[in-house]
Amino acid sequence: MWVGALCGLGVSASAAGTEYANVFSLPDTDSKRAYDLLAKAFPDTSGDSDTVVWKVDDGSVGDRAVRDRVEPALDRIARMPGVGAVASPYAGDRGATQISRDGTIAYAQVTFTQRADEIPKRLVQDVVDTARDARRDGLDVELGGQAIQRVREPPSGLAEIVGLAAAAVVLFLAFGSFFAMLLPIAVAVFGVGTGLFTTQLLSHSTDIPDLAPLLASLIGLGVGIDYALFIVTRHRRGLLRGLDPEESAVVALNTSGRAVLFAGGTVCVALAGMLVTGLRFLDGVVIATSLTVVLSVLAATTLLPALLGFLGPRVLSRAQRGTLAERGPRAEPERAGGLAARWSLGVQRRPRRTALLAAVAMAVLALPVLSLRLGATDQGNDDASTTTRKAYDLLAEGFGPGFNGPLQVVSSGGDSAALVKGVEATAGVARVTVLPPAGGVTLIQVVPTTSPQSERTDRLIDTLRDRVIPAAGADAHVGGVTAVSKDFATVTGDRLPLFVLTIIGLGFLLLLIAFRSLVVPLTAAVMNLLAAAASFGVLVAVFQWGWGLDLLGLGREGPINAFLPVIMLSLLFGLSMDYQVFLVSRMHEEWAHTRDNARAVRVGLAETSRVINSAALIMVCVFLAFVLSGDGSAATAGVGLAAAVALDAFILRTALVPAVMHLLGAANWWLPGRLDRWLPHLAVEPAEKPEPAPAPTEATPADGPASVVHGFVRTDEGDPVEGASVTLLSRGGRPLDRVISLADGSYIVSVPGPGAYLLAVTSAAHGSRARHVVVTDGPLVQDVELTGDEVDSARP
Repeated sequence: MWVGALCGLGVSASAAGTEYANVFSLPDTDSKRAYDLLAKAFPDTSGDSDTVVWKVDDGSVGDRAVRDRVEPALDRIARMPGVGAVASPYAGDRGATQISRDGTIAYAQVTFTQRADEIPKRLVQDVVDTARDARRDGLDVELGGQAIQRVREPPSGLAEIVGLAAAAVVLFLAFGSFFAMLLPIAVAVFGVGTGLFTTQLLSHSTDIPDLAPLLASLIGLGVGIDYALFIVTRHRRGLLRGLDPEESAVVALNTSGRAVLFAGGTVCVALAGMLVTGLRFLDGVVIATSLTVVLSVLAATTLLPALLGFLGPRVLSRAQRGTLAERGPRAEPERAGGLAARWSLGVQRRPRRTALLAAVAMAVLALPVLSLRLGATDQGNDDASTTTRKAYDLLAEGFGPGFNGPLQVVSSGGDSAALVKGVEATAGVARVTVLPPAGGVTLIQVVPTTSPQSERTDRLIDTLRDRVIPAAGADAHVGGVTAVSKDFATVTGDRLPLFVLTIIGLGFLLLLIAFRSLVVPLTAAVMNLLAAAASFGVLVAVFQWGWGLDLLGLGREGPINAFLPVIMLSLLFGLSMDYQVFLVSRMHEEWAHTRDNARAVRVGLAETSRVINSAALIMVCVFLAFVLSGDGSAATAGVGLAAAVALDAFILRTALVPAVMHLLGAANWWLPGRLDRWLPHLAVEPAEKPEPAPAPTEATPADGPASVVHGFVRTDEGDPVEGASVTLLSRGGRPLDRVISLADGSYIVSVPGPGAYLLAVTSAAHGSRARHVVVTDGPLVQDVELTGDEVDSARP
């Protein structure tokens, strides 16, 4: 079914083509009113326009030798099918305005008959090659514009392929099995593939920006691989415990599968939070990304079990299959040992120091966010070696830095002459051009003295709107790409607090229902905000301050795209909730069985930190691969999300969260009784079904003579352990008796009657161990050995 769906959607999408549309609708903004007036007065501005720029080292661009090389090239470009017109600086009086004052730089405007994303790349490449053929010593020719930028983009799918290859390496190192490595890759390919093909079909019926598929594949690859990783890890654990493949798959889906469903739901909720901003541009992003996440979850919970059944025990490495064959069907369960257990024990021993160091590290990384400036990037931020960046710089050199982002003052009434005089007299205005009126609308082109990304240009827009236009008594509005970018940044900044409160509130509610606790979701909310601040601090340092941009090959520094905070916060909060769910669900499971918070946090961290870190490393590789996408916004989002995931997994979930939970103690799981009765019940990850056991182990405490369990607590070298906490619990997790071992390691706990119990032993210096004991009519001798480098979790 999945193969049929992928192939069918692929054929349909290929036949239908794409219809992506970037709809920047900003109702009730000045730039939107200016755009509406221009659309009525000048409706024939459909095709996109690009620019051919040339510069001479000596003489003038009007020299015959220069014209003899440039004019034939422009004529050939004008005759190409798909090119509507070419405005040459050598044609008519108006063309003279396309030559710089010193005569060394000129430009021609190439207007296509289609939008940039619809123009065939072959046509654009022909334009580029024809223009560059005019080069010679002393004559430099460069090209800029949206269509030209598409030609320099890497091949489609390069970022996805590199991300999948990096993920495959990490998965193979984690699993040690080629087949186990293929499973998450297959799930991600099917989930992302069906999601992108469906999005492509939906682009014909709704407005979806061309950035949406790239972001959808970015998030889809990350969550698809991670969700499959969690389920496969649980399945392999079941196989190593001696379960047959079918039963192990059932257990994995009923435990980690539940957590995957919940985690995928939280990601979709966070993505849907973008809708509260009211920005139509983001609606298509929500559709594409949410659809891809949903299909990735479906692939992880339906396709993956089928593949697990197909592969059977081959998801284990050869060494693991050999060990399992030697032990037989009663293989011992995996234990969290080695570095993970030692780290978990270290966090428990020094929670204050761990929490302080982690919090300081995150705070330092978050400091640059205080300098965050929202705006829009353009081709001036491209790499210095690209032709688009060179053309941008040549235009700025010849016609002023504001030439690349002119303002449009659109007047529909009042004294236009007084308005023109007022604009010309305004500080920060380099040149003013008035176009002939059409339909009662006058268009005044204003070239600022500063670049489109300069804060002084933003202040000029405010001056024109607040002072110059009212003083002239005109009914006018300021538009243009630069003004639209400024309005977009303002609207986004105004609506960002509501958006953050919405997704934090929804996430808090989901975690409250899942874990029956007020403190756990509150802690998660604080951690998510801290992760967001630190990740945006990294973005500001890299893309706004320029630290490491040359190393990454990502061009020149500039403001952060205004829409990125909303998109990144949605993705970040969703992914952070994933790790919180997988970490805390294991802690909650242990807490439900033992009612020992220290043990629950220690065991949960020890058993999940390795898989969370592996999942985070995979996501970091996938996200960083999008630096190769050729799209500046996707590259920025990739770097930001990679930093966010790395900080979240390696600092917050591995250090700060467990340290804080150790400090809070049993308060982590506090919930008022009345609220507990009101909340619906949702089992995120129920305990695994115990293996069938002999009848006595299934017994419950019965009426009978009281008895005791006694013995010694020793290290693996036979030394007595003094001061160990020994607790006897019922099968339901209710503490019955608790004592401290003596100097010789001896202990004795009272038993209410015959039956099955859980004996938990904890020592700060030597680790912990829990085991099931069955008490009959008399005292039971039970010695306990603590190794100090493992966390042995037992479930009733």
